[in-house]
Amino acid sequence: MPENLDRGPFYHGTKAKLANGTFLTAGHHSNYNKNVVMNHVYFTALKDGAGLAAELAQGDTPPHVYLIEPTGPFENDPNVTDKKFPGNPTRSYRSEYALKIIDEVEDYQRITAEQKLYWQAKMANPKPKSEIIN
Repeated sequence: MPENLDRGPFYHGTKAKLANGTFLTAGHHSNYNKNVVMNHVYFTALKDGAGLAAELAQGDTPPHVYLIEPTGPFENDPNVTDKKFPGNPTRSYRSEYALKIIDEVEDYQRITAEQKLYWQAKMANPKPKSEIIN
């Protein structure tokens, strides 16, 4: 792992209910656009960031945030790093390798209904329009 990346802990947010020991892998549909198959799995070193991702994922099931462990090399998420935010203040990463679920965490900051509507509108109409780097 390069020296400039976080050492963790790391988190992944989703609507899926997953058991400890499960491996999240690339090659599945995006949590936000079912027409996109992801080449990477995404995660963050910010628990509340994973919570936001879980809240905004498609589906009507409850959000879940998991403490995860990367099983291989990872890189800064190019969709936010330097593209939307200089550097990596969101501490967002992606990997072609699996993420191992260690445990579910519940002590993250939930967003309000108003905040959820705000983020959903922002995701539906990004400005400027930008292509996702997959």
